[in-house]
Amino acid sequence: MRRGRFSLDDLPAWCVLNDVTFVDVKVADISGRGYGLIAERYLNNEVENVEPPALLTVPKDLVLSAEGVEEYAKENKDFRQLLDVAGHKSTRGDVLLFLMAQLVLSSPDYNGSLGPSTPWTQYFSLLPSQVPSPTMWTETELSLLKGTSLESAVSAKLTVLTKEFDELRAKAADLPYWNELLSIDESITIQDWILLDALYRSRSLGLPKSGESMVPCLDLVNHSSQASAYFDENNKGDVALYLRKGCAVSCGCEVTIDYGKDKSPAEMLFSYGFVDSVSAARSLVLPLEPLDDDPLATAKLHTFGTKPKLELAEEEHGTPLWNAPFIYLMCLNEEDGLHFRVLQETDGSRHLKMFWQDIDVTDVPNTIENLIRDHELYPIFELRVLTVVLNVIEHQLQELTENRGRAKAPGSVREEIWQAVSNLNSLETSLLQSSQQVFEEQRSQLLEHDTVVKYLKSMESDQNDIAAEAAYEEEDFS
Repeated sequence: MRRGRFSLDDLPAWCVLNDVTFVDVKVADISGRGYGLIAERYLNNEVENVEPPALLTVPKDLVLSAEGVEEYAKENKDFRQLLDVAGHKSTRGDVLLFLMAQLVLSSPDYNGSLGPSTPWTQYFSLLPSQVPSPTMWTETELSLLKGTSLESAVSAKLTVLTKEFDELRAKAADLPYWNELLSIDESITIQDWILLDALYRSRSLGLPKSGESMVPCLDLVNHSSQASAYFDENNKGDVALYLRKGCAVSCGCEVTIDYGKDKSPAEMLFSYGFVDSVSAARSLVLPLEPLDDDPLATAKLHTFGTKPKLELAEEEHGTPLWNAPFIYLMCLNEEDGLHFRVLQETDGSRHLKMFWQDIDVTDVPNTIENLIRDHELYPIFELRVLTVVLNVIEHQLQELTENRGRAKAPGSVREEIWQAVSNLNSLETSLLQSSQQVFEEQRSQLLEHDTVVKYLKSMESDQNDIAAEAAYEEEDFS
């Protein structure tokens, strides 16, 4: 759908009308960074026991949160109908429906039958029509993610967005106005839905009281690992931006916030379209698949309940760690004491139950490591688990290495995206290599464990007996 027009020059008047206040700062177009906040004079918060005024204050009624969406639904009958049939699943989903309504209201194609506009109607037109999030990249740009932890995540996200939009169209089929926009005229397309999602992910903030929200004007403040400001909600519920204690900003310089030091490079790129190599947490998440020859694979996945994944992260002092509860299930079998049974309840319903050593552990699949810790073969289980972890890491490193050698065709990829993926690739390769080295050492130590040595010798002996018996039978037959 065609976007409305609302320029940066129109923003000061909009702020006055909606009680948004700036103190000694203003919004400006910053070269290479888009819109941002700059100081109009020297700012500092270095004086003891003196709290400087808020640099920016946004009234509570402008905050786009779950509560804000519900308030809007009380005023707009058509939106209420849409929210009732397609919303109330998550804050994100409800906010996306609200943004879709503002897209319609602000469009030059709007015919005037959706109800009155809101302050967000004009402000929405200030938001970009292109977001550097991977869900909005071209196919060529997406191919750069091959081998990174984002490859499967972005593919899954696009699948989910397509499914969401198809379900939205189906649920709105009985609402004449929305059905016309979504299905008959197709004025709102899947590309619009992808844009709304990207706007939400790149601009939503976690507020202490209101929860996940979008805040006009505050969402224009850029990120820095050396952030000079922070945001909070005051006792009125308004959102305010304050200068950090001990910080100073020269006149004409940018005021920044931190988008999250705990976010991994992949998370930063997924949500914001860039990688901060300085502040991003050294971590990544990889999908896990059951072992190909595991007859219990389907039952394990069903009982686990969520999509299994392997998390790798470095502690503050640089030691890599891994976390993947499902891997313990992957490495256990019936001979070890893992069983599944289908139990029928008194009402006739049937449920799949998981048992470890004849104890029902269906409700605690994430704690299987603790349950097996006292088993006499625990070192064997640990060896199996660590071997699977190393296999996943080795496969991922191979994929990354193969993709890093690809040359960029001139004009095929935007330079900022090429650079962002290169940074992600380097950071993830470094983490995978350090993890591989440490976990290889741990596996070597396990191979020297008495229990493991005895177990492997017994297995070797059993194999020799089987081979000898087979040879004897073959000789006897001849």
